[in-house]
Amino acid sequence: MKINEIIREKREALSLTQKQVADYLGVSTPAVHKWEKGSSYPDITLLPALARLLKTDMNTLLSFQDDLSDVEIVNFVDEVDKMVQEKGYETAFQMAMDKIHDFPTCENLIYSVIVYLTGALILYNISEQERYEKVFEAFYEQLSNSQNTEIKEMAISMLISYSLNRKDFSKAEEIIHTLPSSSIDKEERIAILYTEQGKYSDALKIWEHRILNSMTEIQTALMNMLDIAVKEKRMEDADFYADIYEQASKLFYVTPWIPYHAKLSLSIIKKDKNECLSALTSTLTAMHEKWKPEESPLYKHLDSSETNILSEHFFSMILDEMEQGNEFAFLEKNQEYQKLLRDMKNLL
Repeated sequence: MKINEIIREKREALSLTQKQVADYLGVSTPAVHKWEKGSSYPDITLLPALARLLKTDMNTLLSFQDDLSDVEIVNFVDEVDKMVQEKGYETAFQMAMDKIHDFPTCENLIYSVIVYLTGALILYNISEQERYEKVFEAFYEQLSNSQNTEIKEMAISMLISYSLNRKDFSKAEEIIHTLPSSSIDKEERIAILYTEQGKYSDALKIWEHRILNSMTEIQTALMNMLDIAVKEKRMEDADFYADIYEQASKLFYVTPWIPYHAKLSLSIIKKDKNECLSALTSTLTAMHEKWKPEESPLYKHLDSSETNILSEHFFSMILDEMEQGNEFAFLEKNQEYQKLLRDMKNLL
């Protein structure tokens, strides 16, 4: 909270008028009004008396706070997300930058906000992405020197991605070599410890996340193998990888629409109308199925709310692409495709 907000909040809490504050400090009422609007600030010599009047200390008055609590950070990221949806990405971005400016040494705030904004940039299909990515890359550079391993590794990973996107392969390799290596799996040790202590629910949460994360790694590997097969014109292998992707995803009970992702992507590359329509229909239909991990013994302790919200966003993005994009241009004159688009818009 900024000093103008603190002055107003403290004054109102004490039921003081701006005139009373002005009289006590020997200044004009308009001066106090300007302080609370943030258009000017109290003279430094007035601060001790102002703090006494408002029954607070100088640190609070000056908003001297190095860090935010984890709860405050989570709540702020929620506010940023709400701002993106209600007033647009740029407004939310400026709101986030202002907060970081107020707490420039709070790594957890910077990490949480920048990671969210990076994801939202793609999720909401924001234009002028490069402009924002330049800002984010500077923050990731800063965070790559963090003493917090999680923050450091995420920042380095993002810097690698930016270098690869720019085709700066030597820089990407240089950054990769800065990644810390460890033979100790901390998460695994914690899960085993919880089991020994009889904290079975806590242990199961870790193992369930491990299964889901491992499945994500397998999917990523298969998609990359598929991409290489396409580039080498090994289309039979690409079809095989897409089949395995679907089978493995269904076997491990992931979000309902995910299994069709590989076949949809491959059918677009091949411009295969029948395969694309089949995969597209399966994907869009499945996006209306709520993922209920608790129904499977694999994920009884996982929360599906965020995943289901993401499914809704991706559903809207695919419909936008179908209406305005180029990916499905080869299907535009297909009657079945047009019927699918109408049906899905009605569901939305």
